[in-house]
Amino acid sequence: MSAARERPSRRIVALWALVVALYATLVPIQIALYGVAVPAAFLLGAGVCAAPALAVHRPRSALALFLVTAFVLPLTASPARASFAPWPWSVPALIAFALLVVILSVLHGWRLSLIALLLGMMASLTAPLLMPSVTSADATGADLIVTASIAAGALLVGVLLAGRLRLGAELSREREHVAQEQSRRELAEERTRIARELHDVVAHSMSLIQVQASTARYRAPDLPDEAVAEFESIAASARGALGEMRRILGVLRTEDHTAELAPQRGLDDVPALVETTRRAGAAVELTQDVDGDIAVAAQIAVYRIVQESLSNALRHAPDSAIVVSVSTGAEDVSVLVRNAPAAPPASTSGGHGLRGMTERAALLGGELRAGVDGNGWLVSARIPRHPADAPEGTP
Repeated sequence: MSAARERPSRRIVALWALVVALYATLVPIQIALYGVAVPAAFLLGAGVCAAPALAVHRPRSALALFLVTAFVLPLTASPARASFAPWPWSVPALIAFALLVVILSVLHGWRLSLIALLLGMMASLTAPLLMPSVTSADATGADLIVTASIAAGALLVGVLLAGRLRLGAELSREREHVAQEQSRRELAEERTRIARELHDVVAHSMSLIQVQASTARYRAPDLPDEAVAEFESIAASARGALGEMRRILGVLRTEDHTAELAPQRGLDDVPALVETTRRAGAAVELTQDVDGDIAVAAQIAVYRIVQESLSNALRHAPDSAIVVSVSTGAEDVSVLVRNAPAAPPASTSGGHGLRGMTERAALLGGELRAGVDGNGWLVSARIPRHPADAPEGTP
């Protein structure tokens, strides 16, 4: 159980313990000193002492119960005995009254507590009027003055305590807000640090690769045409990677999450992606039958799934033939990437590629399946043309 839940429960237990102690004290005093009948002492004493605990959740019912029992209890006293004790308020009843005023002011506002104070004093004033022979006017007046003073002090204490609790709650909310801001600032700093590392290390290395590949034909003029074409392909791939890196850096350095979150690659870029894979030495066959309006988010997802599938095929089965099929239906875009014969990826459960493709498809309301199909490896995906949960431009 959390500390926030333990604290109120401990307060309730402490309150009920105080109520029981008051009840155990009030009943014998009413019977022995005031001559109240035993059944009346038990019944009326229960109402007087239980009202503060009941006020936690049912303040108006508690106030009504206390006023009735506190009004009737002095009237049941024996005039002969009550003349030697404080009347109409006994000490336990006075403590219960003050406790009720404090609880009402802390939990339910000072207005209801003030009403309880005024009604309680008015109810206690009627007892001397109905039973003037119980005790002297001076003793009764002194008892009423003490009761009013203690109840007013309890009201003041309750108001101050309620303000202190409100201030503590506001401070707690402010600390939570500060902690959230600190966490957000730490996240922004971490994103900036990662962006700086990517820029200073990875982007720099990719720039060197691109420059070296682009200038290889000039530094080594005797290269055959095949080698020159290969270096040009490497340079083009490096330039594309640098463009991707710049967009990633833009995302990492942007705290506004409404910024563009992915490179805007779509279905029109799939043939170029396949051609790049062919230049890498793979035998790739592409069938693309696409028409109609397709959301940008769906196009990005299809492109990324084809890209990751081709990358996996080259990594795990470099000599296999790859067949890529992209087609559209009435509501979905279907993607099939098959390489056969091929071995499955080294880890079909722990790798990030398959998991990333699956999450990308699920994010847009589609589905992706990957596994052994006959003698080869098959990746099949279905992406809605217009994903309901993804805005335009969101991958």
